[in-house]
Amino acid sequence: MAAQSIGIQPSSIGYISKGIALCGIGHITRARAAFDVASVYTDQGSETIHFLLLIKAIALFNADQHDEANLLLEELINGCPNTDTRACHIVEAYLRVQLVINALDGGRHDEAADYFTAALNSSHISDIHETYEDLIVLFGWNFKTLWLTAHQKRCQAFLSSGKIDEALESHKSMMNTVNETTEAGCLDWSTALTQECSALFLTNGDTALAASDYDRAIDLYTAAIDLISPSDAVFANRSKAKLGKMLWMEALLDAQKVIQLNPSSHIGYKLKHAALHGAQSYDEAIQAFRVMLSKLDDAPDTETRKLRQQYLNSRMKRIREVVIAYFRYAMLSHRWEGKEPLLQDIQGKVVYQLDPVGTITKLQSFCKTARDLGYRWAWSDTCCIDKSNNVELQESVNSMFVWYHHSALTIVYLSDVPPSSEPGTLAKSTWNTRGWTIQEFLAPNVILFYQKDWTPYLGDCTPNHKDSVAIMQELKDATGIDRQAVVAFRPGMKNAREKLQWASTRHTTLQEDIAYSLSGVFGVRLRVDYGERKQYALGRLLEEIIAQSGDITALDWIGKSSEFNSCLPADITSYKTPLFQLPPPSEDEIQSSVSSLRGVVALQSASELYQTLDYLSAPRFGHRRLHLPCIVFPVTEAKRRPQGHDQDTYTYELKSDGLHNLEITTEDKFTSFSPARPLPSWQTILLVRPWNRELLGLHEAADDTQSDNWSVLESPSYPSHAAQSEPIYSDSHLRQLQMIVRLGQPFHAFLLARQRDGEFKRIASDLDIIAQVKDMASINYLMDIRTLEVL
Repeated sequence: MAAQSIGIQPSSIGYISKGIALCGIGHITRARAAFDVASVYTDQGSETIHFLLLIKAIALFNADQHDEANLLLEELINGCPNTDTRACHIVEAYLRVQLVINALDGGRHDEAADYFTAALNSSHISDIHETYEDLIVLFGWNFKTLWLTAHQKRCQAFLSSGKIDEALESHKSMMNTVNETTEAGCLDWSTALTQECSALFLTNGDTALAASDYDRAIDLYTAAIDLISPSDAVFANRSKAKLGKMLWMEALLDAQKVIQLNPSSHIGYKLKHAALHGAQSYDEAIQAFRVMLSKLDDAPDTETRKLRQQYLNSRMKRIREVVIAYFRYAMLSHRWEGKEPLLQDIQGKVVYQLDPVGTITKLQSFCKTARDLGYRWAWSDTCCIDKSNNVELQESVNSMFVWYHHSALTIVYLSDVPPSSEPGTLAKSTWNTRGWTIQEFLAPNVILFYQKDWTPYLGDCTPNHKDSVAIMQELKDATGIDRQAVVAFRPGMKNAREKLQWASTRHTTLQEDIAYSLSGVFGVRLRVDYGERKQYALGRLLEEIIAQSGDITALDWIGKSSEFNSCLPADITSYKTPLFQLPPPSEDEIQSSVSSLRGVVALQSASELYQTLDYLSAPRFGHRRLHLPCIVFPVTEAKRRPQGHDQDTYTYELKSDGLHNLEITTEDKFTSFSPARPLPSWQTILLVRPWNRELLGLHEAADDTQSDNWSVLESPSYPSHAAQSEPIYSDSHLRQLQMIVRLGQPFHAFLLARQRDGEFKRIASDLDIIAQVKDMASINYLMDIRTLEVL
């Protein structure tokens, strides 16, 4: 169109139009030529030429020739009269706004924000009061909204670059300047901007709260609250942030606001409870918690109502944690030395203010060590039991194992282990030989060993020396108790003989304590009766073990018989010798033995023997008498051998039908006899094998699974003959024959002698008697299976 116009009648307007058009299609060189020719057709007045150059600058700018356009504008400003520079500045401001709009549209938000700020700070946009019709016609410019557009675009640029505070400040500046007419026109835009800013504040606030950046979260939530009318959730989150900063009263105000905005919700009361609890207003906190629970009860949906129980469980769990943390205690395990402080010596006094002499120093060091490790409470057996009170003493002795088990830490003080000791010194400590320390080693979950100067043994500062391989190996070498047994230990009757062997090398100052110190290890309660003598205290302990568990391995010992019962030892040292255990026969041995018996032993007899053994009752005690299920071989001949140098024992050669001859040594003297010179009719000597149902392969020992209070075990139940309608094993013949084969192997036995009153007493007590069946074919009718009552 411009070319047609020029063809008809060349004019400045025609060439200006042509230059603008050529710039629009990117023909910059030809556009410059068109603008130059346009100047020929002007009246050569300075204002006209000035306006022409402005148009040229705008056209070049629109063609992305920004540098050339700005340079031209700069030359016009510097080279034109003062009356003409205003138009140049107006064009410059307009073009600058367009430039930063392009930057904003291109995602260069920081750059756009800076350009908008520079444009608005230059006073030229606000100075536009006139309409330049020619520029409006030529380029479609809108000078009336230029200032408002620049402000809005700057706000958007700040917001897009994450500078929310700057965006709000720009918005505030603009809204404070606009007139009523303009304000009404941009009200919707202003509302949308504040909502977008508020949403960003809330999102960033949630992120800060999740990251425990409470200060920033509070600032962001506050900024959001200042912009809009917030929901109760915003006040709830700000309250949580203030709780994190322990600003209890400020958090309480926000919680009250949550309750005001949403009175049916439990959230506000939950926050109120937390704020009041933090401010130590416990009565009000409890009331708030109760209201919270009632709100949960009234909730319309099931899931919210379920929260009530969750909160209660969580609260109870927290209460337990706090109580446990506060009341957890450390216990002392040590060797008593001289005059230890008693309850009366420290009662009503401050331990650290006592005269630090003798064993008081040990007590003070123990308390200080426990305190330094973070414990408020410490317990020492020397002064935390009123030994003058028999009831308290009785309860304390029976509760000691449980107390050590539930301690958070047991501190073992080794007064005979010098500082900087070499590995192996712990194994030599007398602590390993004391009776009471066995339970003080087995019961605790956490234990620490300290040397004479109260430094950790071997410098081991780990939290639990039971986890130390080196230390536990030392203790195994010293006590025979390996780490696995210690870590997995539970009180009870299981492996009773092994536990008795552990205790067999230990001693106590008071003789009865050797039994009392083991009651917790076996999970039984014993009446404490100092003065009853060791044999009676130990006898009562062993009586409980055998009666409750049915385990007869406690009858396997070497030494002197007890006055309590002749089947029990007089001293714990009788268990030093390890338990003799026969290895189970291999399958080949079983098959071979069974084959050798076929046709020799009647299957019916074997079956009856098996069933008889299966129905034997468990051992039991009554009035210090042991009712002992056993297999009995009558002794037919006893010949005493000549006396040796040892005048305290007697050696006999015994014979019994069905058994190989055997030799025994005993402290008891009895008359030799033979078929030619039999014993008096009132006296009988029997070789007895205590019966253990485990030999049948029917392991039915007492259940050693205990609750945390470790109550006394109940006696196991055994099936009665009436309740048993058929053999336990379907392949009964093989099992029954296998039982006979096992009886043909060496087995434990001891001698019983019948007294005038018809009861029996053990007379071979100083060694194990190993008897062996010699005639497999006759065993089923030679043996006598019975329950004997033994004194």
